[in-house]
Amino acid sequence: MWLALAFGSAFFLGCYDISKKKSLTGNAVIPVLFFNTLFCTLLLSPLFIISQLSPDTLQGTIFYIPPIALETHGYIVLKSILVLSSWILSYFAIKHLPLTIVGPINATRPVMTLVGALLIFGERLNFYQWIGVIITIVSFFLLSLSGRKEGIKFHRNKWVFFILFAAMLAAASGLYDKFLMQRFSSTAVQFWYNLYQWLLMVVILLVLWYPKRKISSPFEWRWSIILISVFLTIADFLYFYALTDSEAMISIASMVRRSSVLISFAGGALLFNEKNLKGKAIDLVLIIIAMFFLYLGTK
Repeated sequence: MWLALAFGSAFFLGCYDISKKKSLTGNAVIPVLFFNTLFCTLLLSPLFIISQLSPDTLQGTIFYIPPIALETHGYIVLKSILVLSSWILSYFAIKHLPLTIVGPINATRPVMTLVGALLIFGERLNFYQWIGVIITIVSFFLLSLSGRKEGIKFHRNKWVFFILFAAMLAAASGLYDKFLMQRFSSTAVQFWYNLYQWLLMVVILLVLWYPKRKISSPFEWRWSIILISVFLTIADFLYFYALTDSEAMISIASMVRRSSVLISFAGGALLFNEKNLKGKAIDLVLIIIAMFFLYLGTK
């Protein structure tokens, strides 16, 4: 069941990536992220209100948001900071890079999660996992060659470093998710971390963007901004619920979740007319093969 939920999350995550690209192209990043966190919070607010005013209505279901201790809020604030930092970096990168470059780089997150498990939890990679890691590294090198054909030099392009650091923070957040979901209500974590992200974005919007709004990229409202929040909320809800299963494996769940690259790659090709698709498709196939070996290694 948890694996099916992870695949469902991957589909909506791919749709989320496409909506982000549509919303960010030629648009101001910080306001888009502000509205994303706002709408994500609003989408879950009815569940929070019902859970507080009429607990018996939702109690015993995945939609119930129970009261949480002050200490738990501290854990969730840390989650919010990790995710928001990753989002800020990735949003700027997505604005300036082709989606067919961003998607495959994001697909390397499961490898980072495995490396994190290796360093933090003392796990050891087996033969199949090492094959997956090596293939992923090779595919990333080939992807850098594809990027050069579009004038993107990986070792000099700051947006590539943005998406790499964003992927590292997301991998750290993924490792942290396993800790949180096994101890606290997944729906409560999702609601509160969205709320805290929105509060942080209010400060960032007022301090960093609003005073310079006339000399920076102008903000244009687009309806795809709402779709970002809708798709992300569904993707996170399915993913967090999957991790509540005691048998769920974060290494496999994160790997499956990154299969969203298939959706985002298709979106980049069909909706944004991105270039050099043949070369990038080969890189993508290598990443899928790497994900398969990672799956074999975690069986």
